[in-house]
Amino acid sequence: MIKTRRALRLLAVGVVATAAAFVPAAGGATAAEPSGAKAAVSGTEPPSPPTPTTSPTLPSETVKVLLEQELPNVPGKTFTSEVVDFPPSARAVPHRHGKAFVYAYVLEGTVRSQLDNEPVRTYRAGEHWVEPPNAYHALTENASSTEPAKLLAVIVSNTGDPTKVDEPTPTE
Repeated sequence: MIKTRRALRLLAVGVVATAAAFVPAAGGATAAEPSGAKAAVSGTEPPSPPTPTTSPTLPSETVKVLLEQELPNVPGKTFTSEVVDFPPSARAVPHRHGKAFVYAYVLEGTVRSQLDNEPVRTYRAGEHWVEPPNAYHALTENASSTEPAKLLAVIVSNTGDPTKVDEPTPTE
């Protein structure tokens, strides 16, 4: 129970710290990411550059890892925070996050999301959802054809597991 409470406190601190780095500054600009966040925490290389993660026929999202660190008080678990940018009309390939727990927070814009067979939901800046382990993320898309959208994803996964595995539907 104590380990769980500590892990949840660490998760909350990480979410707040990561989100704070992306709160709009005066004049509407976005604050820069903390330089060398990964290097300062884990002593390894800085975060990777954004990479496209969907098919070339639709606009795709890009994922930028902000922090990836093994949890020192929860052996076998890794904390990852990512910013996911969706250009106008962008859609992610359906996917799962394996045995990971995911918290998604909309930083800007409007995102439509569908987990498993639940109804499609629309989330606006300041709203969030959670994905339980092994959930099928059937839809994640920018609801706007003119404005970008941005998510903060916080993932607690088994160390060494990929944080996202694409599972396109049979019609794709």
